[in-house]
Amino acid sequence: MIAIIDYGAGNLRSVELAFRRIGVPAKATGSAAEISAAAGVILPGVGAFADAVGALEKRGLIPVIREYAASGRPLLGICLGMQALLDGSEEGRGIPGLGLIPGRVVRLPARGLKIPHIGWNSLRAVKESPLFDGLPEEPYAYFVHSYACEAAQPADVLAVTEYGVPFHSAVQRGNVMGVQFHPEKSGRQGERMLRNFAALAEGRQG
Repeated sequence: MIAIIDYGAGNLRSVELAFRRIGVPAKATGSAAEISAAAGVILPGVGAFADAVGALEKRGLIPVIREYAASGRPLLGICLGMQALLDGSEEGRGIPGLGLIPGRVVRLPARGLKIPHIGWNSLRAVKESPLFDGLPEEPYAYFVHSYACEAAQPADVLAVTEYGVPFHSAVQRGNVMGVQFHPEKSGRQGERMLRNFAALAEGRQG
């Protein structure tokens, strides 16, 4: 079972339905016990960094997520969930993130482009990962965001996307992964990523 962490941060249903489309059992839950027992965990999110981290803290889920990450089982942050994996954000100065991947979240500069960045854009993979198995060299994904991640260590960067400036659109440190885009809204290529994540979870179950 894949646990989709429910902490009041939106887009849970679309992620749950995406797993259903590919035939993978997944459940939105705020239960610490169910999250801790899951084969894989998704940390979704839309909205503001400070609100998301505050909601996780209020529900007592921050230590649950950190303990889960330490277990070696796959954990995937999506959009704001990816940002929460890092150390902190310009959007919520002074509020620490989960600190699972070293780095910070910064506002995208306009550079003559509309902010937020909404729509399809390509990913340039800079590192191999099972999450991207079977995908084309530069897959397209659907983005909705005004802030982007800057991983502190180049070895943690999976993919880079250009929108006025290059930003880290996918990161991974061991079993902890994050994507700035929405795989659940990214068509067949997004579904392939979710299948790949589910395969990682099944491998850990064995």
